[in-house]
Amino acid sequence: MQNIGLYIIGDEILSGKRQDAHLSKVIELLAARGLQLSWANYLGDIPAQITASLSASMRRGDIVFSCGGIGATPDDYTRQCAADAAGVPISRHAGAVAEIEAQYGESAYPKRVLMADFPLGAALIPNPVNRVAGFSINQHYFVPGFPQMAHPMIEWVLESHYSHLFHQQDYIETSILVMDAGESQLIDFMNHILEEYPEIKLFSLPKLDNRRTIELGVKGATHQANEAIQAIKNGVTALGFPWLEINQ
Repeated sequence: MQNIGLYIIGDEILSGKRQDAHLSKVIELLAARGLQLSWANYLGDIPAQITASLSASMRRGDIVFSCGGIGATPDDYTRQCAADAAGVPISRHAGAVAEIEAQYGESAYPKRVLMADFPLGAALIPNPVNRVAGFSINQHYFVPGFPQMAHPMIEWVLESHYSHLFHQQDYIETSILVMDAGESQLIDFMNHILEEYPEIKLFSLPKLDNRRTIELGVKGATHQANEAIQAIKNGVTALGFPWLEINQ
């Protein structure tokens, strides 16, 4: 299974002028289809940083969604950065022009049509809100920063291009709630679990409550994760800490 990543681009997110609504929604959209987000990065409006990040994820062959920075104002760098990362020039996309003209008529010119300038060879992502398309290149899918536009566009990409991946991965996440234990008391035990089950991912999430509690769990292939969580239950019991099942 390829890694699936997310870029959230814009100084307005980093400054707090706008709150990110993309990360949780993309996780939700993927989970509904049996997919998982492998990584997410927040990027400011710094062209060199955006280009370097896109270049790296294109080289890795990841499936990537990028939200923000594809407008026509001087602080929108993502279209040019995507072209630079892909090693191609910017070119006006006839199909994107047609969509903008259909929506805005003569007022598409001279500025709105700038949003039809994409990396050469890019494909369109239809925008159901105002017909100003997003674009894709090298399995990177670029959509606006507005959640009302971005989220249905991401759904369209998933349904149009990746339905063959839906619910194909053998993957579960399972955990228990360990009480009266600090993480430092469980580190050696956690390392032992990882040595015994190297293919799974282990996570430890302490809770700041009146009673020291830790959500301790694993994620990975069903058989291995089930074996590992049973070993965790047995080990935590042997260490003398009470624990509770967590409904997944």
